[in-house]
Amino acid sequence: MLYGPMTHPGLLAALGRSGHSGKILITDGNYPVASGAPAAAERIFLNLAPGLLDVTRILEVLKRTVPIERAGLMVPAADAVGIEAPEVIPAHDEYRAALPGVAFDEIPRWDFYDAAKAEDVTVVIVSADQRLYANLLLTIGVRAPGE
Repeated sequence: MLYGPMTHPGLLAALGRSGHSGKILITDGNYPVASGAPAAAERIFLNLAPGLLDVTRILEVLKRTVPIERAGLMVPAADAVGIEAPEVIPAHDEYRAALPGVAFDEIPRWDFYDAAKAEDVTVVIVSADQRLYANLLLTIGVRAPGE
């Protein structure tokens, strides 16, 4: 039997193959998964219905499964206007609260897509999150001795 909260066999296997410095992309429901991540990255689809499973809930389980060293947040591009330029992004506050002590990088939208296509992105978890800019790019840390 497994310890910890995660029971998804495909995700556990993908995480086990990732290792230190591997990156995990958790996407919102609007993310272009087919073209916005490396072809070699394992894709785990948790997007059964819009809004049913959001990035915050996935993060809550994930952070108890692997050490997280760093987090990247998608923020609006410099030229964003209207709905694409919100003053507040509530999802980001949730992520920061869930990962105290973790360094966060704010990555403009187009640069985020480039970062998410890098070869070190080993796992892509597709959520049904409907919030704008709810995408999260995590770097796996090292397991501390005795953990």
